[in-house]
Amino acid sequence: MAVLARRSSGSRRRMMADINVVPYIDVMLVLVVILMVSAPFVNPSLVQLPSLGKANRAPDRPIEVAVKADGSLLLRDRTAGGYAAPRPVQLDEFVALVRQRQQSDPNVPVVISGDKRVRYDAIIHVMDALYKADVKRVGLSVRPTR
Repeated sequence: MAVLARRSSGSRRRMMADINVVPYIDVMLVLVVILMVSAPFVNPSLVQLPSLGKANRAPDRPIEVAVKADGSLLLRDRTAGGYAAPRPVQLDEFVALVRQRQQSDPNVPVVISGDKRVRYDAIIHVMDALYKADVKRVGLSVRPTR
């Protein structure tokens, strides 16, 4: 027992409990350099929107809904063949009308016209309601530039 005590008191070695992080930092710096070099080749925010020249002709008799700047909806139903005057409508009433028209013609087109000052969220809300109602043909109305 005395021998063990001398050995432990004679050697001043302790266990090292620190982690050497220098190799990890080296690896991270190499990865940062690789990402910086390859970043210009990746373009995730590139969105290819259809231009007006590529667009098909407008549908003959669509159901049109206009989203006004305040978020209210105006309905113009052209499926009857004429140009009906637009009338105010609620979203659930509009979706019910589209579903009713789809019973006779499942490919009835729906065109959404948004005011220039309308929030993007309001148009997406209308499109989402039509998507949930399983409407297949939904388009956005645009005005051609001169």
